[in-house]
Amino acid sequence: MGIYTRISRDDEGEALGVGRQRTDCERLADLRTWQPVKVYEDNDVSAFKRNVVREEFELMLKDLRAGLIDGVVAYDLDRLARQPRDLERLIEIFDERPRLEFATVTNDVNLGSADGRTMARIMVAFANKSSHDTSRRIKRKHLELAQQGKANGGPAPYGWRKEDRNKVDPDAAKHIREAQEEVLAGVRIGTIRTQWQEQGLGNPREGTKRMAHHHVEHILTNPRLVGYRTYHGEILYHSDGKPVIGEWDPINTVEEWEAVCAAIAERKQKTGQSLARKYLLSGIARCGLCKAKIRGQVNRKWQPGSKGAQYTYQCSKVNGGCGKVGRVGEPVDKLIARLVLQEQREKAKTTGVQTEGRWPREQELEGRLADIAQLIEAEKAKTITVSTLLQLLPDKERERDALKLERARFYKEQKQAEAKGSTADMTEEEFFDLPIERQREIVLHSLTAVIIHPAGRGKRKFDPELIDPVWR
Repeated sequence: MGIYTRISRDDEGEALGVGRQRTDCERLADLRTWQPVKVYEDNDVSAFKRNVVREEFELMLKDLRAGLIDGVVAYDLDRLARQPRDLERLIEIFDERPRLEFATVTNDVNLGSADGRTMARIMVAFANKSSHDTSRRIKRKHLELAQQGKANGGPAPYGWRKEDRNKVDPDAAKHIREAQEEVLAGVRIGTIRTQWQEQGLGNPREGTKRMAHHHVEHILTNPRLVGYRTYHGEILYHSDGKPVIGEWDPINTVEEWEAVCAAIAERKQKTGQSLARKYLLSGIARCGLCKAKIRGQVNRKWQPGSKGAQYTYQCSKVNGGCGKVGRVGEPVDKLIARLVLQEQREKAKTTGVQTEGRWPREQELEGRLADIAQLIEAEKAKTITVSTLLQLLPDKERERDALKLERARFYKEQKQAEAKGSTADMTEEEFFDLPIERQREIVLHSLTAVIIHPAGRGKRKFDPELIDPVWR
């Protein structure tokens, strides 16, 4: 005989509810002279949500069908099923094995008889309706709280203190801002994810070996960063078209957040381009003979401490080149880094990066938002009809959305200029400590290509004269 116990919520994680159910089920089994051989326990698991898999329930059905147990004892029928389809799966097994036993502590339902099955179906239908009603009330309550700007329950999102989800965690906020600056400077989300994984940042789920890409992306683009309240993943707006502001402290300004969101969205639209590079000049370097792009190639025989080259730049016939030009990678990279940093230091003496300034069409956007709010209020006051509202509203909304997109692009370019323009005091060591994407952005800020000329046959010392940078 198998015992099945389940409880939907166990916030403390002490399994006291399922423990009480087990005690009562064992007492009933003893009264029926049944011998319990296995307890199937789904603690803190919903039987109503369709996307939830109850592992122990599924195992119990499998064991019933295989004949490993001769029946089921549960505290109540709604512990077993709150979805009619789950009950029907159980009934189907009782059809296949008519001698199976079934009992619950709270009522006497016999799944082996037609009357008992009909009663079970009615009871599960009522339990399902009760869950629907509860779910509807909870959703309505959460929407009301969201419209008031109040936070959800549950653990604090990364960036805020665990003991007070409305107060910013300074260390986590610092890591978020640094990661956002890296994104604006051209660093991939995947690189940031690897860094965070190694440093234990981002509140990864317990037991995960690899932090999900979308998890990091959500942290860096979460509307909560600017105080916006969301509901089911969408930003909530007041009737005047302005976002609902939450009761927690923000981490970003709207300009900073919009810039990051725009940069990530723009990067997703670039199809057919691989942003992942292992070597600084892959795709930037070109052959001095055939002008084909040169890519880095790892020396698989290289070992730490060996004198050989760790990687080389090779003109490859596979990639459409002549295959006649190659160069050890490290000296080329160091030369280009030194030349680029020197050029950018010289340029910084005479020109400065203009990073200040407000988007010039802010008043125009405010006007569109006000127009939309006035139209909605006019319809509520019955001074215009719904038909008139729906005729006038779409054009205003399109203008609003176009202006918002323009604002996001403006601040994205501004913040990118800030992130990419801070190389005036950078040393070569600091340069090579940066992620490879950031290094490439700095190089491409000054160069369009690097021509590598042939060095001739035999071993030769590295000759900088054979490396020809093409400046912008």
